[in-house]
Amino acid sequence: MSSIPTVSFFTILKNGNQILKNPLPFHHKNFEKLGDIFKVQLGFKGSVIFTRDASFAKHMLQKQHKKYTKSSLQTKDLAKYIGEGLLTSSGEKWLQQRRLIQPAFHKKKLEVLIETIKEVIDEEFLKITSDKTIDVFPLMSDLAFKVVAKSLFSYTDSTEAISRLQYITEAVQRSLIKEIRQPYKRWWFYLSGKIKSTLKLTQEAQDILNTLIEERKKSDKIYNDLLDMLLAARYEDGSAMDNKQLIDEILILFVAGHETTSNALTFTILLLARHPQIQQKVYEEVSQQVVGGSLIEEITKHKYTKQCIEESMRLYPPAYFSDRVAIEDDNYDTLNLKKGTTMLISFYEIHRHKDFWSDPEKFDPDRFASEVDKKGYSNCYFPFGAGPRMCIGNNFAMYEMIIAISTLIKKYKISTDVDEIEVEPLITLKPKNAILRFNLR
Repeated sequence: MSSIPTVSFFTILKNGNQILKNPLPFHHKNFEKLGDIFKVQLGFKGSVIFTRDASFAKHMLQKQHKKYTKSSLQTKDLAKYIGEGLLTSSGEKWLQQRRLIQPAFHKKKLEVLIETIKEVIDEEFLKITSDKTIDVFPLMSDLAFKVVAKSLFSYTDSTEAISRLQYITEAVQRSLIKEIRQPYKRWWFYLSGKIKSTLKLTQEAQDILNTLIEERKKSDKIYNDLLDMLLAARYEDGSAMDNKQLIDEILILFVAGHETTSNALTFTILLLARHPQIQQKVYEEVSQQVVGGSLIEEITKHKYTKQCIEESMRLYPPAYFSDRVAIEDDNYDTLNLKKGTTMLISFYEIHRHKDFWSDPEKFDPDRFASEVDKKGYSNCYFPFGAGPRMCIGNNFAMYEMIIAISTLIKKYKISTDVDEIEVEPLITLKPKNAILRFNLR
């Protein structure tokens, strides 16, 4: 471990403002200077290993996943706000929850929700004003949140509650990111009451969800939405999830489900606006009518549209990093990793690594045209993570994004004057200043 190149704590403090604003350039500079694996000193004792070594990532996430767990960043810091659900739990509890919830996200189950997703997307796109420039991210954020909400609750009269849940999830993320980026100020966050006020918001969200769950339990109507599926799910002993666990899982679906999708949609639309020839190819594909086909059959035919989304998520992966802590001693290549060692995996860097991708900064959807190439990229492409903890909602998200992009491009020609795509790395990788113009075709 002592042979790994190290970034000193003094260097971290000196670059503190830059790291708080956007740590990606700082980390990229260190990767270019120090190599694919380096260590960051966080104080007198603490340190984190940063890596963009794709094989090392696979080793931790897939091949030797039982030797690693998520760090306290997720199992404690994030969990204190959104509960102990699938994203934040570990060990036997995580495995139990994964087995219980997985069936609700099988493709056959999701096909029931396709029409609901399309309905929300059509409704949200009515808000677009033609021939005017708008920041598309708030629109995509509302769209993705409401898709999750309606897929979960089939809401009709709970619009106010859903809006409040959206506000709370976004406010909690802003608070948490400050805690993560400035761990040396944690005492101040406690003393100033910031953590207390955020926990109060979290309790409000839990109360809203508990009310919605109780209303559903008393209802005789069958909605065939995700909440119905979760309420019907049973553990091996035949018992169901209690309200607390249901609330934790639903909060995570809101946070993880809407956040990552709204980011990916915005980046994809922005990239298509900046590449009119690629946008035209998407338009030609989505304009073709599927005679007598269902919506799910239409989605499966939009292969180039899917390639554009895949390439967008390569350049701008919403889950742009992940972390792991060794729970026992392990070895990788020449590294001897002691129990307790913390690793941070940069998917953002892996997805732009010149050893894995030709012309890595270029937006080129044709990279994903060949199934052979896709299989080859599986070792260096992590849009939904990897291994047993791969995102459970990957199919749901891809269906939603294909419907959204195809619906949008079929109706509008999109353009932009944005020269450079700006990012805001929070818990997920967010777009900034995604200013676009929509012209009716």
